[in-house]
Amino acid sequence: MDQLLSEIRNCSVCKAHLPLGPRPIVSAHPESRIVLIGQAPGTKVHQTGVPWDDPSGKQLRKWLNVTDEQFYDEKLFALIPMGFCYPGKGKSGDLPPRVECAPLWHQPLLNQMPQLKLTILIGQYAQNHYLGDTRKKTLTETVKNHQDYGPDFFVLPHPSPRNRFWLSKNPWFEEEVIPQLQKAVSSILKNQ
Repeated sequence: MDQLLSEIRNCSVCKAHLPLGPRPIVSAHPESRIVLIGQAPGTKVHQTGVPWDDPSGKQLRKWLNVTDEQFYDEKLFALIPMGFCYPGKGKSGDLPPRVECAPLWHQPLLNQMPQLKLTILIGQYAQNHYLGDTRKKTLTETVKNHQDYGPDFFVLPHPSPRNRFWLSKNPWFEEEVIPQLQKAVSSILKNQ
C-alpha cells in the first residue's frame, strides 16, 4: 500500500491539464473500513494537501456524525476522489474530475483494502462511475433510492455549500437518509 500511495502521489499523467500542477490527494490504509469516493480536491485542499479540509468536508463529517480524529484515521476511512488533483475552474464552479484517475488508480487501491465494509459515493461523478446503468435518471432520484445500492454502497449528494438550495428543496434527505447513513457508519466503527 505504501508503494501504491507513493506512486499515486507522484502521478503526473494529466499534468498538462492542471492549472495548479499535479498534487494528488488521497488517504488510505490496508485496514480502512469505509471508503469515501468524492469528486476532486478544490483549491483549499490543493493548498493544504489534506482531503476534505474545507467547508464541504466539515458538512460531510456532520452528515457522518464523526469527529475530525475519526474521519482522518486511515484505518477507519479511506478518502479517494474520482480525480486526485484540482482540475481547475469552470463557468459554475470547479471543472469535473480528470477522467484518467479512477481507471488508473481506484481498483489497485480497493484491492489493497480487504477490510472495507462500505463505499460511500459522493456526487454524480462517483455514482456514474460505480453504479453505471443501475443509477436513476437524476442524482436526486439516486439518493432518494439509496437503499437500492446497499449494503455495499451508500449514495450522497456533494456536501458543498453550493448545494444549499438542493438541501432546502429536498428536506427528506436530512430527515430520512442522514439518520440511516449515521447508523450504518456507527455500526461499522463500533465493530472495528
